[in-house]
Amino acid sequence: MMCGSVVRWIRMAVEECLKWSHQRIVFGKPLVNQPVIRAKLARMIAYAESTQAWLEQITHQMNNMSYEQQSKLLSGPIALLKSHCTRCAHEVADDAVNMFGGRGITKGGMGSVVRNFHSGYKFDSILGGTEEILADLGVRQAMKQMPKARL
Repeated sequence: MMCGSVVRWIRMAVEECLKWSHQRIVFGKPLVNQPVIRAKLARMIAYAESTQAWLEQITHQMNNMSYEQQSKLLSGPIALLKSHCTRCAHEVADDAVNMFGGRGITKGGMGSVVRNFHSGYKFDSILGGTEEILADLGVRQAMKQMPKARL
């Protein structure tokens, strides 16, 4: 549930940045004409798409596995997904605020979605397990599936 919420917020922030970069005129041209802005948008879109795809993959697996299989095989990937989602949210939030400039920190107007996302994404990275704890859990779960070393 938390990953779904984070993915939704990431996608909303990307959408706002796409709209803003086409509307904002800087030096007589739309902001999107700047290569650095297009690079930021590309990275933000990649984060949004990767989190969405991973979430859909795990959801598909959950729908096609028994509860026993889910318990054994999905706790690690879900933990890694949450860690990845919140790390991506951090990157997208920072880039979005930078793209919006002063409007990215205002409570109302065109930057309000970006401001709300930037001020709230950290809750998701802490609640339900911090990024570091969940990443460690994901690796430990993966290691359980590895063959034992022969000495």
